[in-house]
Amino acid sequence: KRKPKKPKRPKLIAKIKEIFNHHQGRYGYRRVALQLIKEGWNITEKTVRYWMHKLGLKGIRRNKRKYSSYKGTIGKIAPNLIHRDFFAPMPNMKWHTDITEFHLNGEKLYLSPILDSCGGDIVSYSISRHPDMDLVMTMLDKAFVKETALNNCTFHTDQGCQYQSPQYQRALKLQGITQSMSRKGNSMDDG
Repeated sequence: KRKPKKPKRPKLIAKIKEIFNHHQGRYGYRRVALQLIKEGWNITEKTVRYWMHKLGLKGIRRNKRKYSSYKGTIGKIAPNLIHRDFFAPMPNMKWHTDITEFHLNGEKLYLSPILDSCGGDIVSYSISRHPDMDLVMTMLDKAFVKETALNNCTFHTDQGCQYQSPQYQRALKLQGITQSMSRKGNSMDDG
């Protein structure tokens, strides 16, 4: 004898749709299941996954690929002069920078700050829609207007293409700044 089929779970289905729609499709089955459990439902991820599949509800996937400015060796690679010693006893002795991608109102933006190792202050920064030379050079120009005595400064970066460019390296040299770069593919060297 066959067991009678379980009745469909209209309350559960309605709740899954409600949570999914409330979060504008950004919740996949795991997060929907967590929300249901928080609200007191005795449910498993497997059940939620089954019903979401049946209903054609798929969470929006985020792009997990992070921005990387490394394009290989295209210019001069500076030696690593910092060696993960990110402390500086006086301002303008050690600076660090990197480009960070972030999203704001569905738009990609890129932030390029200069961090001073003495106290962790931001010397200057620039924000742009593109991670290009203008972003980096604007950040540098702002820093050079603000700080003038930079002869003893070591400026540490990764091996990104912007930092290998002759334009960038010439700008540092004109200010008397010594360039330092981390080892290839080692973000731990960047501070």
